[in-house]
Amino acid sequence: MADLRAGAVPATAEGLRRQNTALVLGALRRHGPATRAELAGLTGLAKATVGVIVPALAQAGAVVEEETRGGSRGRPGRPVALAGERFVGLGLELNVDYVAAVVLDLAGATRWSVSRPATPDTAADLLVDLAREAAEAFAGPRWLLAGATVAVPGLVRGDDRTVAWAPNVAVAGPVLADRVAAVLGDGAVPVGVSNDANCAAYAEAHHGAAVGVAHALYLTGTVGIGAGIVDRGELVRGATGFAGEVGHMPVGDPAARCGCGRRGCWEASIGLRAVLEQLGMVELGSPLRTAEAVAARSGEPAVRAVLGRVGHDLGLGIAMLAGVLDPAVVVLGGYFVPLGDLVLEPARRTLDERLASAAQHRPELRPSVLGIQAAALGAAELSLGAVFAAAEVGPVAPADAFPSP
Repeated sequence: MADLRAGAVPATAEGLRRQNTALVLGALRRHGPATRAELAGLTGLAKATVGVIVPALAQAGAVVEEETRGGSRGRPGRPVALAGERFVGLGLELNVDYVAAVVLDLAGATRWSVSRPATPDTAADLLVDLAREAAEAFAGPRWLLAGATVAVPGLVRGDDRTVAWAPNVAVAGPVLADRVAAVLGDGAVPVGVSNDANCAAYAEAHHGAAVGVAHALYLTGTVGIGAGIVDRGELVRGATGFAGEVGHMPVGDPAARCGCGRRGCWEASIGLRAVLEQLGMVELGSPLRTAEAVAARSGEPAVRAVLGRVGHDLGLGIAMLAGVLDPAVVVLGGYFVPLGDLVLEPARRTLDERLASAAQHRPELRPSVLGIQAAALGAAELSLGAVFAAAEVGPVAPADAFPSP
């Protein structure tokens, strides 16, 4: 992978070309369309260097030149923008009761998305079917699939491929990545695996409720509860990549049995399955549909009492995390979204009660705006990261698709 750290010196001219290409692509992704002069300022590259890189990117189909815009002095500038007609990334999510897929283009537009109900026994097979459908839909010379990432509700090792522990779904090791890679061409497309909360957090930071927020925390709301931590648009993964495994903190009802086999885990009190058990309800195909059915009964005192307890326990856990991480915003995803203030208001009250000092910042609680496909969208965004970093993608690096000057 190209070393893009400040001050890093590529070992070869090819390394320098990739680094400079990555800088230009990254600037366009972060800041939007820009003229060559503006790109030089944003990247620190010489105008002449940018002038060589842009035509190569345009020839490869990675950028397009827009209509000339006037300037206050000098010649009018012609903005360059990322193109959506060449490179795409595939994001897939496997969860307890559904699977989802999103194809995202280089310009950030969703080209294809689908979600389907599943069971723990069928989810892996359905996910592979979605990968096959995506490969067929984006085959041919028009598209270049830069990579695929599978989001799973569990711990993923630092190789970004091996599932180390996923108590709510029947997957382990690199098998899932291997199966997806096989239907995408047996090594022709790189396939990674990532934690679902991390993927959803990344999506919210780039497309959703945490855009422009420097420090944000995302909480999943499905059968399990996980967290994704975002610092200045990038994921915080910890020493072994396992940061954010918050669902098994001992918060909430100490007698509640968790899917991991222990008692007293946070998700055993606030996870979707725990809520349904308290209400005597069943799942309805997806966390969102199920939560909508719960919200429809919110006029019943017994239902409001259960949701009040869930909100209280939600606030307890967030208070602990806020004391450690100090996020500006906490984004609540999954089933929390349809329930909205039914759980967020008691959570806010508990936060106010539990923060140690009035000087301590109470994070703003925001519902997700990306729906059930947040993790798949973030996984697709992560799959495009190799293009923006000019990293190796299969046998050909994205930079290799951009003709050398």
